[in-house]
This record gives sequence, C-alpha cells and structure tokens, in this order.
Amino acid sequence: MTASGSYMPALRFLTLSLIFGVLLVCRSFASVQDQTSLVPASDSVFEHPGKSEGHASGKFNAGEMIMEHVVDNHEWHVAEIGSMHLTIPLPVILLYDGKLFTFCSSRFHNEAHSYMGFKLEQEGPHKGKIVRAGQDEHPVAGSPAVYDFSITKIVLAILMSSLLLVLVFVSVARAYTRNRDKAPSGLQSLLEPLIIFIRDDIAKSSIGEKKYEKFMPFLLTVFFFVFFNNLFGLIPFFPGGANVTGNIAVTLVLAVFTFIITTINGNKHYWVDIINTPGVPWWLKFPVPLMPVVEIIGIITKPFVLMIRLFANITAGHIIVLGFISLIFIFGEMNAAIGYGVSVFSVAFMIFMNLLELLVAFIQAYVFTLLSALYFGLATIEPEHH
Repeated sequence: MTASGSYMPALRFLTLSLIFGVLLVCRSFASVQDQTSLVPASDSVFEHPGKSEGHASGKFNAGEMIMEHVVDNHEWHVAEIGSMHLTIPLPVILLYDGKLFTFCSSRFHNEAHSYMGFKLEQEGPHKGKIVRAGQDEHPVAGSPAVYDFSITKIVLAILMSSLLLVLVFVSVARAYTRNRDKAPSGLQSLLEPLIIFIRDDIAKSSIGEKKYEKFMPFLLTVFFFVFFNNLFGLIPFFPGGANVTGNIAVTLVLAVFTFIITTINGNKHYWVDIINTPGVPWWLKFPVPLMPVVEIIGIITKPFVLMIRLFANITAGHIIVLGFISLIFIFGEMNAAIGYGVSVFSVAFMIFMNLLELLVAFIQAYVFTLLSALYFGLATIEPEHH
C-alpha cells in the first residue's frame, strides 16, 4: 500500500466526523428555535398546547430544552418547518384494571393532554408519564395502577438498531461462507477486525483460551449493540438522535444480563472464595461474617458500576453538546452581538465534542465489554495447583 493510501481511512473518518458535526449543529439550531419562537402555540398544528410560560413568552429555557433531548418520549420529533412541528406519533399501550387500551400518542394533542381517561403529564415529578386522569395529584387509595407498555422513542430506536444488527451480521456471515478462502471485502472487512479484537484482546485475555468461546456470543452482542446505539445517538436526524445508551433503564438491563451470566457460570472455587476469602484473618470471617458480606456487596456493585458508567458518560456527552448551543441563545438574549460572537466558539467546540463523542462511542462499548469479560473470567477461574 502506498503512503497516500494508508491515510485514506483516516481521511474518510475525519470527513464523516465533520459531516456529523455540521449536521448536529444544524439540528440543534432547529431544535432550539422551538424554544425561542414567539409564535403562539395555537398557530402550530403540531405544537402541544399547555406548555410552560417560558415557551409562550419566547424566553429560552436551556435546562428544559436539554432534558427534552436526552429523556424518553411518546413521540419522535423530526424537524420544525416554520411554526409546524413534524413529529412521528408512537403507539400507546396501557394495561389498567385488567383492560388493554391502545391508541396513538397524537390523541394527547389537546388542551387537557388526555384521552380515554388517561393523561400525559406535562409538568411536575411525573412529567412525560401517562397517569389516570384526575389521579395525578390526589390518587385514590386502592385504585388500580396504570401499566405502560407503550412503544416509546427509546423502544423504537432499540428495535431499529437490533434489526440493523441482525441484517448486518447475517450479511457478514453469508459473505464469510461464500468467500471462506478469500480476503474479506466490503462490510466484512470493516467488522472482522473488530470481531477479532474482541476475541483475542478481550475474551481470550480475560476469560482464558479454554472457556472464552462460551461467552463470545454475548460479548459480541453487547459490544456492537452499545457501539451502534452510541453512533446512532450522534446522528442528528431520524432515525438517529435517540439517547438509547444514555437511558439508565437500558444500561440497567445490560448490566443485569452480565450479572446473571456471571452468577450462573460461577464455579465452586468462585463461590468458596466469596464465603471463605483466602488470605484474610479468621476473625474477619468467623463468627461475624464480615468479609463474606463485603464480597457479596461487591458482587452487587459490579453491575451497578457498569450501569452508571455507560449511562453517565453517554448522557454527559449529549448534555455538553447541547449546552454549547444553549450558550448562543442565552447570550443572545442579553445582546445580539454577543450572541453572534459566542456562536463562533460554541459551534467550534460543538464540532470538537462531536468528534470526541465518536471516540467515546467506541471506548464505552469497549469498556463495558471488557469489564463483563473480566467478571466472567473471575467467576470461571480454576484454583492453582502446586
């Protein structure tokens, strides 16, 4: 390969990163314009009536704008065209008092934000949740609970990314079968180095060459699921932009899977070391089982650390990027000239953060997979015999 050819992958990566940065800037500007618009809510066919006074007066609310982008929603906001808000309504599926209720989330687009006796909360601690109308502030004792199984923005994003993962890897598997004795090409050449990296540098080194194959399907799945959704979260237009791995419920489920697999595959040596920790004075184990309690707490905190690390890093990245855009409008409300001056630095820092987020997308997927592999290795390690 020539010297110039060796730089081509880096140039493609940089070009793609810059495109993502510019698109994210444009998308964020369009989203923030909704916060600063002076158009009355009634003039927009997609605007939800009953928003806070900050929206009606045109005063920019940075905190509200940022939270609306990082939390889940019952509809998918696509774009603003003038005073019209283009959104994709999603299915609402509720179970209440033994009865199933299904309808479209656009049914909540009315003054009361209610339909069929259910209300979509707009303010307060239950904002964004569906409750029984009339029971949000003063719930009736013994009244049935509302169980929400709706297809929200995060759920839809998970379904789409999972479908894409299946299509990608089925395609790669077929290409490998067809070209078994040939050099990889196309999508296979892009993903095969990552698969080999996970096998050799994560699974084998953490679990051991004798037992790593058993855990490879989970490790590959969790790595590419986190990696793909991290990248989709950086795409500023539909079907991207959903904060999947920045949702603590999603990271909790991934961590619970790691915990269950570790617990089920733990061998006798693993559990004996927890109950009777070697190298610890007897008075820390008997008669008061201090060390076994500490070890059991450590088993529980491991998946908790996995959950918090992924959630916090991905959410923080989105908040920082949106924070840079918010600075433009915060200073612009003070003085238009200051707003234009700050915009130069905000856009530059935002593009830099977007490039950094591409690196973080890979690092967080790698760290989650590596820690999971380390936990599996500790649970299956065999005692040393001298």
